[in-house]
Amino acid sequence: MTEETRGSEEGGGGLYAAAGVNILLGNEVKSGLQELVGRTYGPQVLGKIGGFGGFFRADFGGMEEPVLVASADGVGTKLKVAVMAGKHDTVGEDLVNHCINDLAVTGARPLFFLDYVAFGELDAEVFRQVMEGLVRGCELGGCALLGGETAQMPGMYQRGEYDLAGFIVGVVERRKVMDGQQVRAGDVLVGLPSNGLHTNGYSLARKILFEKMGYGIGDRPEGWERTIGEELLRVHLNYEPQLRRVAGRGLHAAAHITGGGFEDNIVRILPEGLRAIVDARVWKVPKVFQFLCEKGGVEVAEMYRVFNMGIGMVLVVGEREVEEVEGMVGGVRVGRVVEGERGVELILPERL
Repeated sequence: MTEETRGSEEGGGGLYAAAGVNILLGNEVKSGLQELVGRTYGPQVLGKIGGFGGFFRADFGGMEEPVLVASADGVGTKLKVAVMAGKHDTVGEDLVNHCINDLAVTGARPLFFLDYVAFGELDAEVFRQVMEGLVRGCELGGCALLGGETAQMPGMYQRGEYDLAGFIVGVVERRKVMDGQQVRAGDVLVGLPSNGLHTNGYSLARKILFEKMGYGIGDRPEGWERTIGEELLRVHLNYEPQLRRVAGRGLHAAAHITGGGFEDNIVRILPEGLRAIVDARVWKVPKVFQFLCEKGGVEVAEMYRVFNMGIGMVLVVGEREVEEVEGMVGGVRVGRVVEGERGVELILPERL
């Protein structure tokens, strides 16, 4: 793991430390990483962390034409909530799961993951918690945490804040790539439930809850089962096991419902001449979204553009196989693919 860490702390020595950068602290926080990160390693990982690059043996188990798939993402302003709550052991798992989902919709399985963590001032305990989440996500997701970068950039972030990004590489047999070309008129859209906001819409949610309503991170609004912090920090689900379970059983495509909601994400897997109709009236929207809509005065249409509204993944399934797929992964039928101008038609409820 290439954790080229720059830190800040009194006693780091020299003008560099006085400027807010302490190499000694950086080395200290890295000291226990090998054992932690090693939990994600399999036989394909060569060497240890600490070099200039991570090594992964390209043995794909007899695949005829393996295709590598890469993706990158972040956690967004959900990090602000983690800082407010003083809880940082879930955002790393959020990040890994988000990236794995972006691979899974192509048919790929994850191989290895790289992280980037940037602090204004390095906090060893926050770093440890973030790493624990990253490792947990990689362990559960079946990928190696192969490398990363931990940087201190005084003046770039406010005290106590940090940024987090992830980069993932996976592999898929070329003939099994899901790129939308298998989608046909008559296919059924099956929605898989989300676990709350996942990692999108937090700027609007924070504005409503903390600025407009004046709540604190530990408050529990009437009707909520959890505190605001607990609700907003629920982990972004990893859907890859469910997609793998139904691969080859009529699964023609899948869309990860993230920023931009249903319209901006489903359209990415539609060929020309096909249109997806999503009926948002058929599933029950979780209370957190109902609350944000009502208390924030947000129009229903905007809610479906910003948030996942309780559906974190949409599968596009052949009509003949849909019952079998539903029996294997659950979910709810949320729409259908028809002939027409390429795009997504969203039928909205009058109110949430």
